[in-house]
Amino acid sequence: MTRGIETIPNPELLVWARRSSGLSSPEAARRAAVTPERLENWERGKKPNPTLSQLRKLASAYRRPIAVFYLADPPEDFTPIRDFRRLADHEPRPMSHSLVLAIREAHDRRAIGLDLYSDLEQQPPQPPAQVTMHEDPDALASRIRSRLSITRGKQVAFRDNYESLNWWRAALEHTGVLVFQVYHVAVAEMRGFSIADTPLPAIIMNSGDSPRGRLFTMVHEYVHVLLRYEALCDLDEGPDVAEAGRDIEAFCNRVAGATLVDRDDLLLEELVLGKNRGADWSEDEIGELAGKYKVSREVILRRLLICERIRPEFYQRKRLEYLRQYTKLSRSDKGFAPPDRLVISTAGPSFVALALEAYHSKRMTASDLADCLSVRLKHLASIEYNLTSVR
Repeated sequence: MTRGIETIPNPELLVWARRSSGLSSPEAARRAAVTPERLENWERGKKPNPTLSQLRKLASAYRRPIAVFYLADPPEDFTPIRDFRRLADHEPRPMSHSLVLAIREAHDRRAIGLDLYSDLEQQPPQPPAQVTMHEDPDALASRIRSRLSITRGKQVAFRDNYESLNWWRAALEHTGVLVFQVYHVAVAEMRGFSIADTPLPAIIMNSGDSPRGRLFTMVHEYVHVLLRYEALCDLDEGPDVAEAGRDIEAFCNRVAGATLVDRDDLLLEELVLGKNRGADWSEDEIGELAGKYKVSREVILRRLLICERIRPEFYQRKRLEYLRQYTKLSRSDKGFAPPDRLVISTAGPSFVALALEAYHSKRMTASDLADCLSVRLKHLASIEYNLTSVR
């Protein structure tokens, strides 16, 4: 029988991947459709090596990208992310299997990114400077906007929510941060999380969220990265959240809101100038400002409160309305995305561009590149073509 394409994975990584998945040798062998003896030989580096098809089966069984098997060393087991979704007087909320895998995949992808920089003999980009919670939120937001080169004129010129989201994502990645998206995790369970390790920290947002919701999450998690304080977030800062998490979430929310809607810009809006201080606002008026800045109504509402243009009781009443509506605003039907666009959406333009650079520098083969991006070879040309349209 003709053997398929032979691979040369790192045996140490085969052992690590199996053990970290919690599978025994017999169970892993069964899922890969090989004998336990054959799997043990692979883990000892004995030939014949696994074929590409067999390695794909192992990757599927271990829920790891194939590229992980080619790393020089096993990634360090990541420190469990601080869970700011937990309730102050209750047990921590359990994580679904999908969320656990999403967190692990994000760490794996970041490790691969660092390995690609090493293969290219390049230094990863310098991460953004660390900040503290003692800083004034509006002053910090102003520095972030300056670094991202975002202005009111640029914001109001975006054609739609997706153009806005993609611009902010690219701008954040240019500061030395990877931005990933996860699929198949309920928005009610997780809106975002971050990996604050440097170099190459990462922001992860939930693709099931609305584009305006993802935009806020992305900037919120960017503040976590600046604080070097990663966390799993649902962005709540209410009394049910543990005290330590409540303070940090409130700070990140405040800075994110000020970054997305600059105080001076907001106060000069005709709608704001024409309102008496403390007056109630109609849904149309709130919606008009939200549409102009491509942010959620709650962001506008919160900014009006912080700028003392609405009363706290009006804010609380409207916020409860928006919370009840939130699940309806999240996208329940994600539709179908072709593999080439899905890769860029999930892994992010910076990671995909890095992998392509390694390929063009002959540091990896086309098959290696396809494995790194978890796609078929036939999609590589489309991925490279589509990447140019988002950069």
